[in-house]
Amino acid sequence: MTAASILAFAGLCAVLALTPGPDTFLILRYSLVRMRAGIAASIGSAIGSLIWAAAVAFGLAALLEQSAEAYRIIKIVGGLYLVYLGVSAFLASRRGAGRLELEPPRVRLHSSLIAGAVSTLLNPKVGLFFLAVAPQFIPQDGAAIGNTMLLGAVDALVALVYLAVVSVLASRAVVWLRRPRVTKTLERVSAGILAALGVGTIATSIE
Repeated sequence: MTAASILAFAGLCAVLALTPGPDTFLILRYSLVRMRAGIAASIGSAIGSLIWAAAVAFGLAALLEQSAEAYRIIKIVGGLYLVYLGVSAFLASRRGAGRLELEPPRVRLHSSLIAGAVSTLLNPKVGLFFLAVAPQFIPQDGAAIGNTMLLGAVDALVALVYLAVVSVLASRAVVWLRRPRVTKTLERVSAGILAALGVGTIATSIE
């Protein structure tokens, strides 16, 4: 695989990463609470992308393309998970409404990392993206598994950088504003968006 092909694929991944999706709002939600939690969720999302790349490389993700029922099930489960995250985040923001401004909320980093990974793993569009796009960048005489994993690593790196930047900017904005009411509003809005995305995903899956 040439450097030009890798750069072209990275550019495509960057364009897709800039399109707001569940991962973006998930990282935003965690970053508004704690920057480290947002970055941990970003790493989890990148790990999820790598796992999808491995699934494509070994042919497992092809089942999604061949089975509409499997695709629908994963999509519904992913939607339910987003609803769960959104509702949990909203309830957490209500419970913490009275805490002091300078008292940082406690968020377990491994929990946010797992949330980022699970959110990506339960998004079948990631797997279908690799199924549709990766073969166009892999030379016919090249090692399919190795090249697919390489492209997966590129996609994971691009997503990690973008989501980490979102995390840092969001957390810095909260520190700069230093207004608990504004912070709570942003937390609840991001939680509501997560839940709405989950409901929308479920609705489109059962039509």
